[in-house]
Amino acid sequence: MSLPNSIRLILSSALVIACGVVRADEVTFNKQVAPILWKNCASCHRPGQIGPFSLITYKDAAKRAEFIKQITNDRRMPPWKPEAGFGEFRDVRRLSDEDLKTLAHWADAGAPEGNPKDLPQPPKFVDGWQLGEPDLVLKMPKPFAVYASGRDIYRNFVITVPVDRDRTVAAVEFRPGNRRVVHHALLFLDAYGQARKRDGGDGQPGYATFGGIGILPTGGLGGWAPGSTPRRMPEGVGMYLAKGSDLVMQVHYHPDGKPETDLSSVGIYFTAKPATKIVGGIAVRSRSIDIPPGESHHVVHAQSQPLPTDVTTLAVFPHMHNLGREMKMTAVTPDGAELPLIWIRDWDFNWQGSYQYRQPVHLPKGTVLKVDAVYDNTADNPKNPSSPPKRVTWGEQTTDEMCLCGVSVVTETPADMKKIRSMNFAQLGAVLGGGILSLGDSKTDAGDSDKRARDEVLRQLPANGFAIPDAYKDKLARFDTNNDGRLDRAEVEAMPEPSRTRVIDAIRKKLEPEKTDKP
Repeated sequence: MSLPNSIRLILSSALVIACGVVRADEVTFNKQVAPILWKNCASCHRPGQIGPFSLITYKDAAKRAEFIKQITNDRRMPPWKPEAGFGEFRDVRRLSDEDLKTLAHWADAGAPEGNPKDLPQPPKFVDGWQLGEPDLVLKMPKPFAVYASGRDIYRNFVITVPVDRDRTVAAVEFRPGNRRVVHHALLFLDAYGQARKRDGGDGQPGYATFGGIGILPTGGLGGWAPGSTPRRMPEGVGMYLAKGSDLVMQVHYHPDGKPETDLSSVGIYFTAKPATKIVGGIAVRSRSIDIPPGESHHVVHAQSQPLPTDVTTLAVFPHMHNLGREMKMTAVTPDGAELPLIWIRDWDFNWQGSYQYRQPVHLPKGTVLKVDAVYDNTADNPKNPSSPPKRVTWGEQTTDEMCLCGVSVVTETPADMKKIRSMNFAQLGAVLGGGILSLGDSKTDAGDSDKRARDEVLRQLPANGFAIPDAYKDKLARFDTNNDGRLDRAEVEAMPEPSRTRVIDAIRKKLEPEKTDKP
């Protein structure tokens, strides 16, 4: 016996209410959709921002309802790459399954606006410095012209940092000068003036690179991407900023269809007192990259040395180029436990970032950091820079690849941080993690006399350094960051101990006059 339609409708409504599910035809912009878009999308999709259209008003969103449904269901937007449940991070821009269903129901129902009384107050965005007036503001020397169309631009701007003594930094805030074209920015430090030599070489402010910045940085101050929130370091923790350093600000520009200019700036917030814990870093990487053409699932493994002391991790920074498809980092503790640090299953070079943990992760002494990376070197990879695909090895160019993941860390004591400094690729890890490992050799290594002796040895090196002997190429090639077969002063200074001391001693012996038995 069938029930009358009126009774079926009542029972259906009761079931919907009992289950807490909103019917598709009851979803409206004003009540359910606007809060989702404002929370997760409006930081980029509003007037003057990098998003190609605004999603603040009903009129703007309704005409794109079907597109919003598709792009969110595919999880292409919002651009949040870490896999859910594999590391817990701040500022997550990942829609819940219920949010996805709500947006789909709204599109399927014809994008109804709903009752104006249901619309909450629109969000208010801070246009000035989010952390208040900085202690120091650094600006690009002059505006940079971004062409109307074409390939994305990666430009490095060199800015002198006017500090009269070494300082520690509590927070950094990047302010894009033109949000329509600034995609993201990374902030490096150069204490040796290497970047200055390249600045303006093509007649434009800064210089162009892809991947890295073309030099070995001596530190870093983090980075910025749309939607990221600047935060202060915990009390007593800071990033090291050495006197005499230059800021090298790498900006990724995305042309928007018309000529634009940009004049971005960086706000520096110093610690009230010198930080007692300096942010350092560990980089896990492999140069053993050799990806044959046609390989759709090429796997590269890398792992760190066992940690020489306990550390607390603050953030993680994965890095590959355009063949990269997936990267996973785990920490294996001495008792065999495996801790998830980050997993990106759909890598996109254009949306790389530094991910801060919601709660710092403690890693005990003896822990090993492991990275598994997957690459696609086929014609089916739309981001493959080579057509037809060709063999790809390690390098910094667009057509090269990398396998690298940096972790920013702090330790309980300076002595423990010195142990971290001895690890392979520690300087590189500090840069990626938004810090620096060296507080100046006179403070953390040998005494002043040893420092002067080492500086004198390195001062005698020719400008282009010295050629790496064939017998030592396997051991020293990893320090040759520009792959010219030589080691210059900056590359030697960036070496971890004890490699640096051994190399300097070898240089000293080579520079000493040969002893002879003749009177």
